[in-house]
Amino acid sequence: MWSANKKIRVLVVDDSVLARTMITQGLSKNHRLEIVGTAFNAQDAMVKVGQLKPDVITSDVEMPGMSGIEFLKQLLPRYPLPVILVSSLDLRVFDALSAGAVDFVRKPEPGQNDSFISNLTQKVISAAGARVRPRPGIQTPPAATKPGMARVTAGSAPSMPTPPLLGNRPTLDNVIIGLGASTGGTEATLEVMRRLPADIPGMLIVQHMPVGFTQMYADRLNRLCHMEVREAKSGDEIRRGLALLAPADFQMRIVRSGSRYTVSCLPGEKVSGHRPSVDALFFSMAEHVKCKMAGIIMTGMGRDGADGLLQMRKAGAYTIGQDKESSVVYGMPMVAYNIGAVQIQGSCEDIAGILLRQLHKW
Repeated sequence: MWSANKKIRVLVVDDSVLARTMITQGLSKNHRLEIVGTAFNAQDAMVKVGQLKPDVITSDVEMPGMSGIEFLKQLLPRYPLPVILVSSLDLRVFDALSAGAVDFVRKPEPGQNDSFISNLTQKVISAAGARVRPRPGIQTPPAATKPGMARVTAGSAPSMPTPPLLGNRPTLDNVIIGLGASTGGTEATLEVMRRLPADIPGMLIVQHMPVGFTQMYADRLNRLCHMEVREAKSGDEIRRGLALLAPADFQMRIVRSGSRYTVSCLPGEKVSGHRPSVDALFFSMAEHVKCKMAGIIMTGMGRDGADGLLQMRKAGAYTIGQDKESSVVYGMPMVAYNIGAVQIQGSCEDIAGILLRQLHKW
């Protein structure tokens, strides 16, 4: 088990010699990291994990012989180690995250090796203290909940009962929910969303994610959850039954025009080190939302969203934070809790129920 007073031992797994060399040399430049070995495929990695005892593994998703997804399924029950994926723009990265990987980085475009290594280094350091939670597969809700959508099966976990509709309650037409997450958040957010009904009040979601992946993630949530989920664009109206996901590399903020609320998604400076930023969304909600609102902050490194959630609470919002036990990285929700931004904590499996109980009071 890694502790802060020693170097983080890293095993690099990739079938490309060039990629292994670039990652090894790049990570070795950070004094906190020690590359204890490399592996050229998943089978080689399985042998070396037991021998080298790494603290963190970086792994390609697509490898000959055994894919990164199968590697995770075999690795994590035996060695519950944090794995950072190195992925091309590929939907299968979400299957790997569902199998228990902690986080991922996008493979670099030409000329972007330095930023890639910087990002990967940060994620490896963050992952060293992560809680690894091997996960079963997730089943898609029945196609009947999404008219016109073909049925898709995904995984083998028992299907969950369809959450009962909130029904014709006009007060809930004037509720807005904001949710922010980072490391570990793709699956934690899914755990919340798939427990919510199709007619949930309008939701806004910020998940730290590389460019190109937010559209695929929105499509995944839309397929696996009961409400409509899509990547946001400027001018989208917030309404019941719709969840809007902030597009990567844009700041999503709320815009009020009388009793009507829309979003703006614009390029701009990073806020709290991120674009999209949870703080950018939460501060705009605290300032502009004049109806009832709820804020949820989930697993992630750092403090993005904590200050914004505090302002939301001061503006009258109901605020929820993910608890330590279920967080992959108890950073963002911890800071939010410590500064008084969080009214109640819960696991990613319980947050939906906490939110629904509050909505029934409104």
